Amino acid sequence: MMWRMARQAEAVDFMSTPRAPLCSAMLVLSLFVTRPAIPAEPPPAAHIGSRLELLVDDWLIDSRRDLSFQLHRPVRAETVLQPEQPWEGTNLGHVSILRDGERYRMYYRGYHNPGFSWSENIVTCYAESRDGIHWIKPNLGLVEWEGSKDNNIITQGQRGAYLTPFRDPRPGVPQGQRYKSLAGNPPRAMISPDGIHWSVLRERPVLPKPRFGISFWDPRRKTFLAYVRAWRPDGNGGRLRSIALATSSDFLAWDDPQLLDFGAVPDAHLYWNTALPYFRAPHLYLGFPMRLVEYRDPETGAVRDWTDALFMVSRDGFRFQQYREAFVRPGLDAHNWQPHVNMLAYGIVPTGPSEISLFLTNAAGGKRHLQRLTLRTDGFVSLRASAREGEFVTKPVIFSGTQLLLNASTSAMGRLRVELQTADGKPIAGHQLDDCRELVGDSLALRVRWKRGADLSSLAGQPVRLRLQMRDADLFALQFR
Repeated sequence: MMWRMARQAEAVDFMSTPRAPLCSAMLVLSLFVTRPAIPAEPPPAAHIGSRLELLVDDWLIDSRRDLSFQLHRPVRAETVLQPEQPWEGTNLGHVSILRDGERYRMYYRGYHNPGFSWSENIVTCYAESRDGIHWIKPNLGLVEWEGSKDNNIITQGQRGAYLTPFRDPRPGVPQGQRYKSLAGNPPRAMISPDGIHWSVLRERPVLPKPRFGISFWDPRRKTFLAYVRAWRPDGNGGRLRSIALATSSDFLAWDDPQLLDFGAVPDAHLYWNTALPYFRAPHLYLGFPMRLVEYRDPETGAVRDWTDALFMVSRDGFRFQQYREAFVRPGLDAHNWQPHVNMLAYGIVPTGPSEISLFLTNAAGGKRHLQRLTLRTDGFVSLRASAREGEFVTKPVIFSGTQLLLNASTSAMGRLRVELQTADGKPIAGHQLDDCRELVGDSLALRVRWKRGADLSSLAGQPVRLRLQMRDADLFALQFR
């Protein structure tokens, strides 16, 4: 695996071994030996082509000054679904949203509390929409509930629990296996010809516990990926809920799940994860785990669980940068300060020309329901400049296209300017900072122009650096087209 190779390389890195005496001797020797100057080799360039690059991490950035990464929280919108029928129970959870052509499909779990039962009370239900905002619950006639099949139940009982379907895009996939999902506890491989009628691909579970898994086909790796619930030690003799990654070439034989690498972040329970490739930039994996925090009341000594939702991002699907601040807070309503709420559904969908939507399990008002959250397109994180001007310089990149577009927002007094440089950092004539027309406004596609115009076709295919100067502005993404 790519991450295992990287770790092995780190483990044998000569520069990481103790070498203080050797360094001291070399320093003394350098006082007496004159060495010819060796020009520094420019760093290798990243081939970004015309893909969209979100400013969610520092992967693209070589240096920056007076800029900071800003996490943007989604805005709460309307309630889109709530349990209303007897079979839906009093609860709602583990929601999955799939955009399938012109249709939006929703799969959600309903169950009854008290008296929770894996074998009887838990059901997986279905809803659909044409715009991601207005949803209907079709009468499917598949599963009998109290003597009638007039309902929207897809499966009942443990076997279909945690159904999070995806469409298998590979050519030649049998029609009966066009839709796939892991489901059950422990997970089994489920297949469907239409996303409605489901069967077990193999009766025996394909993964042992850890519990449920979310899966999809990754065309870059040409393999199936599954993010599953796992446990990891907390360093104090206990353990924490966490997330692990497993891969498979055929959706049946899976390797042993490996705990995700979150780097140095505070310990917390990550109870539910929704990692997936971002549909506008599938080379980025975005995750929205539900963080569970145990709180002890200082007066009563009682332990309570509170939850919120986080944001994290990865470029290899295994090493994730986790933002420590909450992406979604519980909010003012006291009913949201309890377990198993503030849980983001699996899936991000476009719902407007400049808007994407996520969906949140909410308990505001005392009854659980699904609430739509809206966010600026690509607007998860921005690189922000205050009223004090800042700038950053990218690593060398090789692009394709004829123009540069920025997803950016400025104030009335704010601005952005762009300079193009050679791989070794020299400004390119005609594309220097003073040649760039100031960009002011708010748009998903601000076109960068210089005095000579916007055409960059003469520079396509060769390594360049970008120097962006910003004032009172947010930069969310950039793209060559």
